[in-house]
Amino acid sequence: MVIPTTTREYRLPKYDGYHNLTLKEVSLLQPRANDVLVKIVAVSLQFRDLMVSKGTYPLGNKENVVPCSDMAGEIIAVGADVEGFKVGDRVCANFALDHVYGDVNEKIKWTGLGAPIDGVLTEYRNFPAYSLVHIPSHLSYVEASTLPCAALTAYNALNGPTPLKAGDAVLVQGTGGVSVFALQFAKASGATVIATSSSDAKLTIAKELGADHLINYRQTPEWEKEVLRITEGRGVDHVVEVGGQGTLMKSLDCVRYAGWVHMIGFLAGSTDTSDAPLVALGKAAMIRGILIGSRDQFESMNRLIIANKLKPIVDKVFSFEEAKEAYAYLDSQKHVGKVVIKVSKD
Repeated sequence: MVIPTTTREYRLPKYDGYHNLTLKEVSLLQPRANDVLVKIVAVSLQFRDLMVSKGTYPLGNKENVVPCSDMAGEIIAVGADVEGFKVGDRVCANFALDHVYGDVNEKIKWTGLGAPIDGVLTEYRNFPAYSLVHIPSHLSYVEASTLPCAALTAYNALNGPTPLKAGDAVLVQGTGGVSVFALQFAKASGATVIATSSSDAKLTIAKELGADHLINYRQTPEWEKEVLRITEGRGVDHVVEVGGQGTLMKSLDCVRYAGWVHMIGFLAGSTDTSDAPLVALGKAAMIRGILIGSRDQFESMNRLIIANKLKPIVDKVFSFEEAKEAYAYLDSQKHVGKVVIKVSKD
């Protein structure tokens, strides 16, 4: 195969909206000794990508960044010292390139693709070989592109210091990417799942994916009481908390004593959470922040996906030239599961 010398990539020269996405052709460097060159086939979008484009991402971003963090692609060249990968392998890159194993730290945090460093909304990109994982053979590139952030975040939440076990109760908020993966992983592990949403249509999809109990939080504003009723007063073992300040107090109210509230997002706006430390103390509850996960966790997650033949839920696929439309569709919140940009043909 002829190795390309240029690549088309999107950049964000300004941060006041995704209308600024600009497609350019630039020179492409050849892989260094420990790098691999990947032809990117598919990129999935995150809520984080919307925030970066609008200048509201709390961790900040570099100037004129290449956005997006989640990709799947094919290796087309390998550096001289690379082991374990070869031309033709199908791979995903980990969200934070340097998070290989263990806990996240300050240095690792600043290697997150698509904000502090250039991301993956490009036709070709070099990656350090240590940041890559092989794609499960039963998944397409489009499906695999959804794994690095949403799936691994859900997996890390449910398999952290106190891993999920059969018979546990899990509360998932909404039907976005992280919540849908958490639902799938929880059911694959034998747990009972309670799903919330503002849409009965989305709850119907959650039921089809295996959710045992459904709560429309517009119809049931005090949904935390309904969770306690369903669990006969015990509460849930794990809350996949994507609402943030707007839902944290309710999550603490319905988590079991010594249960886990996994802080992942902040979709529900803000409210007074000043009592949260006392409530957590009074229930011996753990509030745990999740910053995606390591490459080693990614490999463990893939083994779970393979063993259960799990398939990511992809709502809609856009072409590379339709990147702005893909962002707009994600922003509309009409989706269930993931929104994907198809960068090139398989």
